[in-house]
Amino acid sequence: MVPPPPAGSSLNAARRARELAALADGGEVDLLVVGLGATGAGVALDAASRGLSVAAIDAHDLAYGTSRWSSKMIHGGLRYLAKGQVGVAYESAVERNILLTRTAPHLVRAAPYVLPLTPDVSRAQGATVMAGYRLGDALRAAARTPRGTLPGPSRVTAARALELAGPLAAGGLRGALLSWDGRLVDDARLVVAVARTAAAHGARVITRCRALRLSGHGAWVRDEETGDEFAIKARAVVNAAGVWAGGLVPSARLRPSRGTHLVLRAGTLPGLRAGLHVPIPGESNRFVLVLPQHDGRVYVGLTDEPVDGPVPDVPDVPPQDVTFLLDVLNSVVSVPVPRERVAGAFAGLRPLLAAGGRTADLSRRHAVLRSADGIVTVVGGKLTTYRRMAEDAVDVVVRERSLSAGPCRTARLPLVGAPGKGGAGPGNGSVPRRLAERYGTEAHAVIALGKDDPSLAEPVATGIAVTRAEMVWAVRHEGALNVEDLLDRRTRIGLVAEDRKIAESAAALALSNAWKIRGF
Repeated sequence: MVPPPPAGSSLNAARRARELAALADGGEVDLLVVGLGATGAGVALDAASRGLSVAAIDAHDLAYGTSRWSSKMIHGGLRYLAKGQVGVAYESAVERNILLTRTAPHLVRAAPYVLPLTPDVSRAQGATVMAGYRLGDALRAAARTPRGTLPGPSRVTAARALELAGPLAAGGLRGALLSWDGRLVDDARLVVAVARTAAAHGARVITRCRALRLSGHGAWVRDEETGDEFAIKARAVVNAAGVWAGGLVPSARLRPSRGTHLVLRAGTLPGLRAGLHVPIPGESNRFVLVLPQHDGRVYVGLTDEPVDGPVPDVPDVPPQDVTFLLDVLNSVVSVPVPRERVAGAFAGLRPLLAAGGRTADLSRRHAVLRSADGIVTVVGGKLTTYRRMAEDAVDVVVRERSLSAGPCRTARLPLVGAPGKGGAGPGNGSVPRRLAERYGTEAHAVIALGKDDPSLAEPVATGIAVTRAEMVWAVRHEGALNVEDLLDRRTRIGLVAEDRKIAESAAALALSNAWKIRGF
């Protein structure tokens, strides 16, 4: 007997309709959260787990914005150490430890990275980077992350570097620096897990509900499915809309920056077993990341360019970003990667606080702002520290609105799919690794959908590992309402246009048939 999802954690169209109707009828909640990226979902979970009544809305979908466009890194803040931002780096190390060891060990794993010591990397620069790695390892120890969970840095020979990263150019290579950090298989799945855990604690998590106007006591919203408009009443409001936060609260001044990644076709960099840190010429502490994926593809990122003017729903990737990333990558590989090997590209916008200078130099420290009418806005930060950002925002709300709430619990609250106290994972190898790293303990339940109907166990299309059961699961339990939700946020098939095209019919079929298939 396969256990059902945790009580109350399932998100779907029927639940959305019920909870939206309850809000439209005038029921007041303690807290309204606007935005359902990592931070907004984190605020909803933090508040609901303290005993507050919560409604969390988004104009689009879970992880629609910046949260799904990251490098999938859960990092210890090494870059911030180089800038002297020790507090930010320590906070990152602490939050990485929480995700790795307590709340999401099924989604976040340690991964190796190689920094090749090429002729372009001076011995002094190499020594400086290694010193930074060792300081980062000291932060790992301070954050109490076990060495067995996150190994320390080391210098390796050129032969070992080529074992880990076969595409590197061997000429002039004098070794490499090997380091470890946290990685997500899929950043959007972290957001889904946080949102579902919030729902399990009673939060009303409602997508496609747009906030048109905010006040300190609620919002005027529009149901994007029906066009109906109504008020949501709340004792407090948190604006967690990321790069769109300033559009709702003009006093929140942001300076977005674009981070672009490329998706290289499978087989482009054969033999790449570890990620790469490739120094950017002329920069002392910036690197391009080269990140191998389980399907053989490789992500290459990322840029840091200011974005002026209106904030788009989905940022475009300009040609100069593609050229820049390929140029840096090709400075260290033996066979240059041509543009035609780029299967796709994506860009996210960082919600940085407005300040002078380059966006690459702006602090990634988060801020909790208060408007004159009492709206709390949380901005800045990064994916790794979403939980701490949420905690700080809820602390402010509870204090300033005199809400009756318990202390923050989220540092020890496992997310949906995390193994239990005994440490038992999703089957000890009895389920495919790909499913275990996306669903954790729920992987068995996803597989069980194919027991009565074997067709659900089949891939959605030739060359795509995602099964039809995963799409049905997303409709029933993960809040997917349309084809775009399935392809772009629940499975990430949509990152490559040619994959999207061949998987669209399977996604449409899952939406129409999800409730006709026998459950478990």
